[in-house]
Amino acid sequence: MAKRDYYEILGVAKNASDDEIKKAYRKLAMKHHPDRNQGDNAKASEEKFKEVKEAYEMLSDAQKRSAYDQFGHAGVDPNAGGGGGFRPGGDGFADAFGDIFGDIFGGGRRGGGGGGQQVYRGADLSYAMEITLEEAANGKESQIRIPAWESCGTCHGSGAKPGTSAKTCGSCQGSGTIHLRQGFFSIQQTCPHCHGSGKVITDPCTSCNGAGKVKKQKTLEVKIPAGINEGQRIALRGHGEPGTQGGPAGDLYVEIRIKQHEIFERDNDDLHCTIPVSMVKAALGGAIQIPTLGGGQAEIDLPESTQHGKTFRLRGKGIKGLRSGYPGDLYVHVSLEVPVKLTEHQRKLLKDLDDSLTKGGDRHSPDAKSWTDRVKDLFK
Repeated sequence: MAKRDYYEILGVAKNASDDEIKKAYRKLAMKHHPDRNQGDNAKASEEKFKEVKEAYEMLSDAQKRSAYDQFGHAGVDPNAGGGGGFRPGGDGFADAFGDIFGDIFGGGRRGGGGGGQQVYRGADLSYAMEITLEEAANGKESQIRIPAWESCGTCHGSGAKPGTSAKTCGSCQGSGTIHLRQGFFSIQQTCPHCHGSGKVITDPCTSCNGAGKVKKQKTLEVKIPAGINEGQRIALRGHGEPGTQGGPAGDLYVEIRIKQHEIFERDNDDLHCTIPVSMVKAALGGAIQIPTLGGGQAEIDLPESTQHGKTFRLRGKGIKGLRSGYPGDLYVHVSLEVPVKLTEHQRKLLKDLDDSLTKGGDRHSPDAKSWTDRVKDLFK
């Protein structure tokens, strides 16, 4: 029976890139792997799996792909001579298939080569902590409570009911791994019966259901450094999920969230605030008091005729960041406040003031004069 075209098997074009070929292989290998297809479809899936593996081995190797593109299956047939044929069991396939092996059966392996039990590092965890802007600026020490796994006190971590013990797994003979043979290939896989432990618990502990560990709450101390910013993380090593088969625990990452402040906005090491100023104060000028993040006050000498949007800079009144040698600055933005709910007397006073300013000519409203002139020039 004639072999199918390798490109057709993987469902890619003949000019497909290496990444496209790899992605197609990953998808098909996941779909047709024997462990994922039991029962009536097992045999057909096994044949398709072999076919997909062979196609990927040919097309992922530059020399083999070139020979196949020129001569077809004859260019890679080991019985056709010429030394360019497919040699099963070589390092090329092991590297290629090993790259996706973890995606199919689960990643995180550490050590455990040579057919022994596999060691897996525990998963990392994330914890969101909300703090105030003052706490971010000054730092603090805090406590958090998180769920954590502890050894079961009933079975002392064995997972077996007291008075019983785990038995050696009959499927892997205690090695924690089994070997699947697919034609020319032999693939090592974590034993699905004991999940790599090499032991099977026939009478599990009722307290932990055979897990050997129970989830409880634990309290951790977290030191938040002064100057930390939104989104930065603090790593607590070894406080993530526990590893398996003696593997190391993962880490816990505390991610910082800063509450919105009523007065200040932070921009890296700088602070910004907007202060309302009456139109009379802006016109006459004078000293105004500005709050600072530390709880004190600073003074700004407001010049006469201060306009809306004017910004003042107070050096060193910002935040000293984690990697900063000096604190940032505080930027104060003036917001001109127009009076509301006027009395008739106040309205008359303002009307008289406006008439007086109008009689004074352009010298009282230079911006208005400039704008009026630009509008006239536009419509000439």
